[in-house]
Amino acid sequence: MNTRNRHALGRRWLAALAVAAVGTTIGIGGAAAAAEPRAAASTPAPAVAPMATTDDDTPGARPYMGWSSYSMQVYAGNGSTWITADRIIAQSDAMHDKLQSAGYEYINIDAAWNDGVDEYGRPTPSSKLYPDGLQAVIDHIHANGQKVGLYAIPGISPQVYEADLPIYGAPDCSTGDIVKQPIQQADYWGIGYRIDFSNPCAQKYVDSIADMFGEWGIDFLKFDSVTPGSGISDLSLDARDDVKAWSQALERNDIWFELSWALDIRYADYWAQYADGWRVEWDVECYCEKTALTNWNNIARLFPRATDWWRYAGPDRGWNDFDSLNVGNGKMDGLTKDERRTAATLWAVSAAPMYVGNDLTQLDDYGIQLLTNPEVIAVNQAGRPAHPVSTASPQQTWYAANPDGSVTVAVFNLGQTDADMTVSLADVGLSGSVKVRDLWAKKDVGKAEGSFVATDVPVHGTRLFTFTPAKGTTVALNDDDAQLTYEGAWTRNGGLEQVAASQSLTVSVFDSSKGGAAPETGSSRVVAVNDTDPGIAYSGNWGHSTGRGLGDYQDDVHYAEADGSAFQYSFVGTGIDWITETHESQGDAEVYIDGVLAATVSTYQAEGRGAQQVVFSTRDLENGSHTIRVVKKSGQFMLLDRLDVMQESLLDVDHVAFDRAAPADAIVHVLRDPGELLGVYREGAALKSGTDYTIDGDAVVFGSAFLAALADGDTALEFRFRGDVQGDVHGAKDDGAAVSLTFSGTAVTVTGPIAPDQGEMEVYLDGTLVDTVDVQGDARLTQQKLFEKSGLKKGQHTVRLVKASGDVLRVDALSYVTG
Repeated sequence: MNTRNRHALGRRWLAALAVAAVGTTIGIGGAAAAAEPRAAASTPAPAVAPMATTDDDTPGARPYMGWSSYSMQVYAGNGSTWITADRIIAQSDAMHDKLQSAGYEYINIDAAWNDGVDEYGRPTPSSKLYPDGLQAVIDHIHANGQKVGLYAIPGISPQVYEADLPIYGAPDCSTGDIVKQPIQQADYWGIGYRIDFSNPCAQKYVDSIADMFGEWGIDFLKFDSVTPGSGISDLSLDARDDVKAWSQALERNDIWFELSWALDIRYADYWAQYADGWRVEWDVECYCEKTALTNWNNIARLFPRATDWWRYAGPDRGWNDFDSLNVGNGKMDGLTKDERRTAATLWAVSAAPMYVGNDLTQLDDYGIQLLTNPEVIAVNQAGRPAHPVSTASPQQTWYAANPDGSVTVAVFNLGQTDADMTVSLADVGLSGSVKVRDLWAKKDVGKAEGSFVATDVPVHGTRLFTFTPAKGTTVALNDDDAQLTYEGAWTRNGGLEQVAASQSLTVSVFDSSKGGAAPETGSSRVVAVNDTDPGIAYSGNWGHSTGRGLGDYQDDVHYAEADGSAFQYSFVGTGIDWITETHESQGDAEVYIDGVLAATVSTYQAEGRGAQQVVFSTRDLENGSHTIRVVKKSGQFMLLDRLDVMQESLLDVDHVAFDRAAPADAIVHVLRDPGELLGVYREGAALKSGTDYTIDGDAVVFGSAFLAALADGDTALEFRFRGDVQGDVHGAKDDGAAVSLTFSGTAVTVTGPIAPDQGEMEVYLDGTLVDTVDVQGDARLTQQKLFEKSGLKKGQHTVRLVKASGDVLRVDALSYVTG
C-alpha cells in the first residue's frame, strides 16, 4: 500500500467526527471499565547510560523510552479498541512488570482519544472509551511511576471555528477570530482550518489547551501531520507556526513535544529549535492487519534516513524518531529474530526514542531480552547518534565516538548471504590497540589492532561492540562529532568543503605506421554508473534482469514491484541523471536529493517502450558529496538502468595517446591544486611517482618508457585527489566564533585546510592562549597539520579554536592521544 494512502485509510476515523479543537484526534469505539489504579509501586530506577552527558530529567534530555498505541491500533484494524481504558491500563501494568526497570516510562495514547470539545473549544476525552474518565487512566499510569502522552494535529476544526466559542482565560478572544483568511487547509487529511498566529488570540487558544493538558498531568504530545513534510513539502501546507506556538505552550507545562511524520530535512534546525523529537520517515507499520506489525523493508529503509539525519540529533538538540520499535513478539512483529535484533541495534546506536509498539502483555522471552539489555540501552541513552563509514555496500559499519574515548561500533549485514565483516579501526577514528566488548552478548571478546573481524554476521543481522582504546591510542574526531562544542554562527559545508575525488584517464596505445590512429581527446565530465554498481544501495525486494535485448545500458536492469522499494547512491559532483525504461506497467516515483524531495516523476508510457530514458535530471548542485534516493510510489514496476553523474573536471583531458611509431611523453594538467594529488593508480595499484610519471607544477608527465610498456589499445588510469576528512567542514565568518573539545589524554592535534580566504586562528589550551596559527595559504589544501601539542599531563583538557581574522575559518578534524 502506498504510504500516503495508508494515512487516508489508517486514520479514516479521524475525519468521521471532525469536531476537536486544534485537530486533536477523534474518539470512537466501545466503552470499557477502568481498573482501579494500583498503589504507587517501588520501581527500580530507569537505566541511565554510563556515558550519558546529563542526568537532567527535563523533556528532551535523553531519548525517551516507552510504549505507543498506534501499531496495535493499526494491527487490530479498529484503532479505538486499542485505546480504551482497560487496554491502556493493561499496557501500563505490563510495562511496569516487564520493562520499567530497564528505563521504559512513557505510555502514549495515539489518535482517536477524544469525541468532542468543551464550551471553550478544548478537546474532551471520549466517555465511551473512558467511562470512569480519562483522568482515572492518567492517574493509574502515574501511580505506576510512568508518564502519559496524547496526540494532536495542526489547525482548528471547522465546527469550533463556526461555533465562535470563547477562549478560556482570554475574555476578549474567540475561536471565530483566529482562522487564517481566506480559509486554508491546516493538515494532510483536510480535517482542520489553518490558524492565523499573527492574531495574539491564536497563541492564547493553544495555551489554553496545553495548560489543560498540564492540569490533567499529560507528559507528552505527539503532533502529527506536520509540514513541510508529511508527504507535502512545497509549502502549500506549512505548520511551522503551529509548531512554534505549541512548543511555547507545552514547554511551560514540562510536556515533551514530538513531531510527526516524515519531516522535511531542509527545516531540521527549525524542528530542533522547537521540539524534543521528530519523525524522519514514513510509518514503520506494514498495515498488515492482524498479520504483522511491520516488515523488513520498513526497517531497511530507515538506514538511508539515519544516514541523512544523524548529525541533526544530540543531547542539546533533540532526537531523530524512527517510529515504534516493534520487536517484542516474533509471532506479531513480521521480522526474523536477526531482523528484530538489527532493528533494536539501529534504534540504539541512532539514539532514537525506544518506544515499543507491541502488545506488552504478549512479549516473548527473546523480545524482553532485546528490549532490556542494559548495555544496549546505555548506548541509546548516551545520545550519540552513529553514522556509517560508507553506504556503498550492503555490509555496513556504523560508529559513534564517546566522551570517554571509546567508540560504539555496529555492523549491519543488509545483504542476502551471511558474511564475515571486517572493521578497520582507522575507519572508526582509532589507531592503536583496543579492547572489544560484545554488547548483545555482554562479554569481552578480546583485543584488536588495525582491524577487527565480526564473523558469520547473518543475513539482515548485526553485531554491536564497544571499542575501548588502550593508553597511547589516537582518537580522531570529525567536525560533525557531538563532542565538539561550537560557539557563534557556524555553517556546515555551504560550499566551503573540498571533497575527495578521482577521475579516470584513458591511455590509448597505437602504431600509426600500421594504420592506427589516435582518439579524440576532451574533458571528461560524465560518469556512467550501471545498475550493478556496488555503490548503489537497494532497499526492498529487487530483481536483476539481464539479456533482455530491449536496448538497456549494458543489457541489464534492476527492477522492483513493491511500493516503498528504493535505491540510493552517493556521489561527488554537480549533477545526476536517472536513466530508466518507460512503459505502461510503470508509474510514479519520488526522487530525493540529499534527503529532500526534489520531484515526483512518472515513468509511465501509454504505448510502446522507451529504453534509456532520462526521467530525472539535476545540474545545479554545489560541487561536493550528494545522495540521490528514488522511492517507488505506484505502478507494477520501477526500474533502474543507469545513473549519469556530472563531475567537476579534475583533468584537462580524458584521453592521452601514445604512438609507437613516434614515441613521446604524454602530459596531463590537473585542474585541482597538485598538492592535493594523492597519486595515479592502475587497477587499484599505485604507479611510482618519479619513475612511471613525474610532476612539474600542474603537469603530470608520463614517460615514453612507461607508455611503451602498456599493451596496445586502451588502458585506464585513475587520478586520486585528497579532500577534507569525510568531505565536510564547519565554517565561521565572524571573528570570535569558536569551537572547543574537552578530552582526556596526553596530546592533541588540529588538522584542517589552509586557503586564500582564511586568516589567523587562536588556539587556547585549558583556558590559556598557547598559539596563533596562520591558516592562510596561496591554494586550498586539505588535511594540513595546523596545531599539535604533546606531553600534556594525564587527565582532562580542553582545546579551543577561535577565529581571529580572515574571511572564514574552516574546522575539519581534531584528534587526541589517550593517557
